[in-house]
Amino acid sequence: MKSKRTAKPVFFVIVALILALTYLAFFGVENYYGDTRQVYFKGASDIRWGIDISGGVEAVFSPDKEGVKITDDDMDAAKSIIETRLVNNNITDYEVYTDTANHQIIVRFPWAAGESDFDAQKAVQELGETALLTFCDGTTQDTVLLSGAKHIQSAQAGVDEQGGYVVYLNFTAEGKSLFATATANRVGKTISIWMDDTMISAPTVQNAITDGQAYINGMESAEAAKELADKINAGSLPFALTADDSKLQIISPSLGSDALDVMVIAGAIAFALVCIIMILRYRLNGVVASISLLGQLAGSIACISGFFGNTSSFTLTVPGIAGIILSVGVGVDCNVIASERIRDEFAKGKTIDGAIDSGFKNSLSAVIDGNVTVVIVALVLMGAFGTPDSLIAKLFSPLMALFGTSITGSIYSFGYTLLVGVVFNLLMGILASKYMLKSVSQLKFLRKPWLYGGKKNG
Repeated sequence: MKSKRTAKPVFFVIVALILALTYLAFFGVENYYGDTRQVYFKGASDIRWGIDISGGVEAVFSPDKEGVKITDDDMDAAKSIIETRLVNNNITDYEVYTDTANHQIIVRFPWAAGESDFDAQKAVQELGETALLTFCDGTTQDTVLLSGAKHIQSAQAGVDEQGGYVVYLNFTAEGKSLFATATANRVGKTISIWMDDTMISAPTVQNAITDGQAYINGMESAEAAKELADKINAGSLPFALTADDSKLQIISPSLGSDALDVMVIAGAIAFALVCIIMILRYRLNGVVASISLLGQLAGSIACISGFFGNTSSFTLTVPGIAGIILSVGVGVDCNVIASERIRDEFAKGKTIDGAIDSGFKNSLSAVIDGNVTVVIVALVLMGAFGTPDSLIAKLFSPLMALFGTSITGSIYSFGYTLLVGVVFNLLMGILASKYMLKSVSQLKFLRKPWLYGGKKNG
């Protein structure tokens, strides 16, 4: 049976898409209206670099609670919630230490991406806020009906039907019952919503709400809505934390911008050498493999930078860079296996079309096995060293329960970059490479077996 051929233009379409993704991922698309920057696609310049590359902030927190005994468990709970808040803001490169003897928490985190005038004091203040959401009867806090720490399952920023920014709330089973009772008994009356000691909304109850869902309106911007949702999801600190301004420090990078430039240059040279070796060894197969590797790298950068203007940048650390490099290595391996299998098929006397089809088919199981293994490792790392409330952590919760969780941003960063790199390798190395090679092989002047691994006189 003859193999099904791929149309000639497919190669050029895929190459155009990969080049477009590469340009957008590295350079982004933005526009300025006066001093206002409008970002449509984020580029590499929007990546938030870790402390080990760009430096950051160090703050020392102390409980704002006098005359009350503070236990080690209280300090551990505060430390865990601060870590959760950092990761919720896509800050994965951080250091959090607990000094239980002096009741202090030392926090280090990197600068925000693209912000030379980053407000360190504001960021530190947000980390230490108690963020306790309560629903109260009337417009005072005298009678608390529900507490966010106990009765709210999740919060998500969004937009209502009128286009206003809101925070959608999902209650727990207990919260759903309490909220249904509270609204049923107060139709036509006010239930105020408070964040700590500040009233953020005071809606009038129109009817009983029994589906366990509600929303907070009146948010000034999408950023304000997301900020509030993140605070609610992060949970309530057991006590407010205040930062000692006299101990607020700016951390100089351990690698520095010059070292980062050297890493980028070295990486570009290494990538170019790999491509040259692939081309010399596998000829046209190597050209196609090099294009797919470029697409894989561009996809990884896009996932790290946030790419779309309304998503946040991921913190890229030195271990994170190692994850990118390792995933590219896996991508090289994927293309090498396919090219070697194609050579084997030529040795069996196959035609160009038959060798390409059989080569990719015979290499598929080995490529899938290797990539799936790496994906599992990456997921386990993210589940073990990410926040306990993340989807991945919940999937691995039965396993992690045996060992406990340890939020470590640098390892989480490594797992993340490794995961996205391998996912794009599966897309580029298996699908894109196959269809590019099948397509380009239909061009008459390239229908020569030796260009694909066969004998030159074939």
